[in-house]
Amino acid sequence: MSTRSTISKKAAITEPDQSGGVGRKRMTVPAFMARKGAEPLVCLTSYTAHVARICDEVCDLLLVGDSLGMVIHGMPNTLGVTLEHMIMHGQAVVRGADKSLVVVDMPFGSFEESPETAFRNASRVIKETGCHAIKLEGGRDMAPTIRYLARRGIPVMAHIGLMPQAMNTAGGYKAVRDEAAFEAVISDAKAVEEAGAFSVVVEGVAAPLADAITHAVSIPTIGIGASANCDGQILVFEDMVGLMPRVPTFVKRYGTMEEMMCAAVAQYADEVRQRNFPGEEHTYKKK
Repeated sequence: MSTRSTISKKAAITEPDQSGGVGRKRMTVPAFMARKGAEPLVCLTSYTAHVARICDEVCDLLLVGDSLGMVIHGMPNTLGVTLEHMIMHGQAVVRGADKSLVVVDMPFGSFEESPETAFRNASRVIKETGCHAIKLEGGRDMAPTIRYLARRGIPVMAHIGLMPQAMNTAGGYKAVRDEAAFEAVISDAKAVEEAGAFSVVVEGVAAPLADAITHAVSIPTIGIGASANCDGQILVFEDMVGLMPRVPTFVKRYGTMEEMMCAAVAQYADEVRQRNFPGEEHTYKKK
């Protein structure tokens, strides 16, 4: 295992707030790492200040994922997302969150060319958003880049298993279920840990593989379509609250926001057409 496991476990996550009660202080990278094998880490995606404010009350980490291309901008996949997209949404999320660790995805084409290119773009993301870490997809192939960034003060969350940015070479979004492929993914996990990643997202893999990865590395594993035994879980917020019409099999819907919003819009339209809105209580009176 990596020497990263020697990081102090003393990182506290609570402190008295100004009212005299107990409130959370900002999650840090060392505190996040210290939760390995302890209380599960709660993570969600966030792309706006409003959603960040809501999720920040209970989440340990907010990810400004490149999934925003599909969820917010209506793109068919994540490949069209630019660095400018990530910076704009990253700025919004940082404004809305004061407790969670905020991580911003590195979009396709912004880090693969060379470690130097990755550093230039990652440092720009951190400078312009105020986020605390970046995430990038890739295992053994990206280990040199992760090492280069980590040694220069940029915390990196890795991402292995099903990697959406590699959809063209993989032939689509394919979960890793064939046992013959397990060893390669475990090797990816060990490689990114050794390179200095502080955590690793494990996406779209069979539960036994996710369990094996979690036991093989000393950094937190964050599952999405993986196993409940990972050190934490992440979902796309809009999927989780029922705001998207179709969601992956591994998503559990905890709300029905699309139905609620459709009903509200329909009621508004009816009241406007019937001249019932605005009512007296919604209009200004002359002085």
